[in-house]
Amino acid sequence: MADRLYARAALSAGLVGIVAILWLGPGARSAWHPTDFDRELQRLDAEVSALRSPGLETPDRVTRLAFRLYHRATLTARSEDFLPVQALVDRALSGWPAPDLLLLRATIDLRFHRLEDARHSVNAIEDAANDDSAQLLLADIALQDRGSAEARRRIDAVLDRRPTWDARSRLAWLLARQGDVDGADQQYAAAEAELTAKEMPAFAWVELQRGQMYFARGQYERAAGHYQRARRAFSGYWLTDEYEAELLGARRDFDRAVARYQDAISRAPRPDLFHQLGDLYLAMGRPIEAGTWHERALAGYLASVDNGEVQFFHHLATFYSDVRQDGAAAVRWAKQDWLLRPNDATEDTLAWALYRNGQFAEALDRSSRALAGDSVDGHLLFHAMTINQKAGRSAEVRGLRARLEAFNPSYGDFHVHR
Repeated sequence: MADRLYARAALSAGLVGIVAILWLGPGARSAWHPTDFDRELQRLDAEVSALRSPGLETPDRVTRLAFRLYHRATLTARSEDFLPVQALVDRALSGWPAPDLLLLRATIDLRFHRLEDARHSVNAIEDAANDDSAQLLLADIALQDRGSAEARRRIDAVLDRRPTWDARSRLAWLLARQGDVDGADQQYAAAEAELTAKEMPAFAWVELQRGQMYFARGQYERAAGHYQRARRAFSGYWLTDEYEAELLGARRDFDRAVARYQDAISRAPRPDLFHQLGDLYLAMGRPIEAGTWHERALAGYLASVDNGEVQFFHHLATFYSDVRQDGAAAVRWAKQDWLLRPNDATEDTLAWALYRNGQFAEALDRSSRALAGDSVDGHLLFHAMTINQKAGRSAEVRGLRARLEAFNPSYGDFHVHR
């Protein structure tokens, strides 16, 4: 029973936002001053080593090993570390289609934007309708497929049965996306109250989501407070460094912002972080450094695509729209992303790519569709305002400008597009 609870807890931590946690590089400082992340990684390494003892393979042991490997992969935040997890799960499922393994396989598929594969795995679970983890995963899938009403229905059903932190966090994210900040903050606070002292990584993640919600609205002091609480709760968390770097950039504290990004990259050498640091250097008026980091980002994105992965299509569309301003390339990647995940965000990304490519009528149509959804987002409003301005729709531009200023009067400050 204890191991089954561990598996479900690890799965919940992975499902909420499909968040990668950390990877700490081989630095001498880490060896002498271990962070909370270091200790967590060391604990997992010891458990994985014990579970890999030869001649002791059983369904229960394989399941435990798969979940430890999955947890470790989320800590390292590297795509290649999920490959052995997938291989182990696929091999195990050929012999025993256990619900926990099906959920884990679906979680990995969703993380890498393979929505249909994820949905297929969840539907293979017996009595999935009464399995809270399965229902929350189906809610996550629905949110990627313009199904916010379905997602809300599934989340509410889980909360009626058992108000867990991961269900509350999902509801909070959905409410924030729809513009209900107070309701979202209440749900985030309730989620934190459900967490124990042993769940500090999850607590830190929730605090970061609360902070990001306020940062996106230009409320920098409130964002900073939540980021600081996350840092105190779980040291060595690269996502904290990333979010604080963005905030420091918005405040034009550029040197500290660069240092934070460098800390994050030392732990999680991800192409999207290279992209963000390049954008920061552009904001600083340092195009040579920006170009170096942007080239590294592009190389990482394309290497991922060459490996058959699809999770960076969105980043490639944004990169070609805003960094290279290559409209044709931006449209190509944005269309591929929209076909995988037809939602407000991908619709907006496609609209912006079409605008960059000079396809103004098509851009206006796509932007109007994105606006018709239930998402409230600064990027979406800014893109729509710009596209409507190009179309000469001055009344619509005035309305969109007012909405953007009400949403975030500091939208022109440095920020990233995740």
